[in-house]
Amino acid sequence: MIATQSDTTMKAIVQDVYGTADVLELRDMPRPVPQDGEVLIEVRAAGVDPGVWHLMTGRPYLLRAMGFGLRAPKVRIRGRDLAGRVEAVGGNVTRFKPGDEVFGTAEGSFAGYVCAREDRLALKPANLTFEQAAVLPISGMTALQAVRDSGKVKAGQSVLVIGAAGGVGSFAVQIAKAFGATVTGVCSTSKLEVVRSVGADHVIDYTREEFLDGSRRYDLILDTAGNRPLIRLRRALTPKGTLVIVGGEGGGGRVLAGFDRQVLRAPLLSLFVSQSLRPMVAQETSADLTELAKLSESGKVTPLLDRTYPLSGAADAIRYLAEGHARGKVVVKI
Repeated sequence: MIATQSDTTMKAIVQDVYGTADVLELRDMPRPVPQDGEVLIEVRAAGVDPGVWHLMTGRPYLLRAMGFGLRAPKVRIRGRDLAGRVEAVGGNVTRFKPGDEVFGTAEGSFAGYVCAREDRLALKPANLTFEQAAVLPISGMTALQAVRDSGKVKAGQSVLVIGAAGGVGSFAVQIAKAFGATVTGVCSTSKLEVVRSVGADHVIDYTREEFLDGSRRYDLILDTAGNRPLIRLRRALTPKGTLVIVGGEGGGGRVLAGFDRQVLRAPLLSLFVSQSLRPMVAQETSADLTELAKLSESGKVTPLLDRTYPLSGAADAIRYLAEGHARGKVVVKI
C-alpha cells in the first residue's frame, strides 16, 4: 500500500482539466469518508478500461452533456474498476464488514482509498489476485450482459467475437464458451495465440482474411472493436441472427465518435430487417459481479492480464491502452 502523509490523506491520480494523459498528476488528496450505503475501500489494484480514457479527455463531447462535467471533470480522480479491502462501512450497509476483500466499481479508484456504493460491490473471487479481480468488473459485466442478455446466446450456437484479444472481447469469448457456444475470435496476427489461450474454437486474423464476406455466418456477432459498417456485419449474420455493438471505439468525430452507429443507426435499421441489431449499454450490479465471481471460481473465466503499472505510472497505463496494443487488460497496482 502506498504510504500516506496522515490518516486523513492519500495519494491519488488527479486531473483538473480535460486533455491527454499529460493532464494527470499524482497528488495528496483527502481520504474519503463513507456515507450511508457506502463502503470505504483500501484500494489494492484498479483496472484500466476505455472509459477512463473517455472521461480523461472528455470525448466524445456527448459525455460532458451526460453529467460528467461540461468544462472540466466533475470527478477529478480517475479510475473506476477496483479491488481491495473494506476499511470501514457507512450507515445501512449490511453486506460487508471491515476486512472483507471486495471488487467492483466506484468513481476515483486510482487512489489509496475510495468510497463505493454497496450495490456496486461483491466479494472478491477467492482464486484471483487483487490485480486479476480489479480488471474484471466493467469489462466482465459488459461481456456477460452482451452475451447473456443482449445476445441471448444458447448452447450450440455460433458466436463471432470481433476484438477478441481486448478487455471485453477476451471475457466474451470465455463467457460464450461457458454458455455452450462455438466461438470464433477475430484479432490481429500478433494476438492469435492469446485468443486461442482463452478458449476460442477458431481464430481469424483480420489483417489476412476477409471474415465479413458472407461465406461464414454466425448466430451472434459481438462487435467490440472498430467501427465497421452495419451492412458488412449483417452479411456475416444468419437471417435471424443478432448483432450486439459494444462501444463506439474507432469512430470519427468529437461529438458522438462512433456511438452514432450504436445508439442511432443500428436500432433504426433493426426495425426494417429480420436480424436484430442491438446497442449494448452495460449496467453495473452486484448480482452480475457475484455471477462473474462464480464463473471465475469455477475456472470458466480467467482475467487476461497484459501489463501492470504502479499508481505513479497510471498515465502510462492509459497511453498504452489507448494505443490499442493491449492483449487483455491493463491494471494499476496500488
